[in-house]
Amino acid sequence: MNNRLKVLRAMNNWSQAELAERLDVSRQAVNAVETGKHDPSLPLAFRIARLFQLSIEEIFDDGNG
Repeated sequence: MNNRLKVLRAMNNWSQAELAERLDVSRQAVNAVETGKHDPSLPLAFRIARLFQLSIEEIFDDGNG
């Protein structure tokens, strides 16, 4: 799944560790989602969307649309 998480994080000048703290996950989890190694859980996807004040679809693209 493609995502804009790295770009959005950079726009806020946050490190992976800072974003992880805001989302209450590990830095490794942020890295895994950013690099596409793992898709976020639905609750995490909602937390990410709320943090950036965007819809889930504006952040994540499953390639089917």
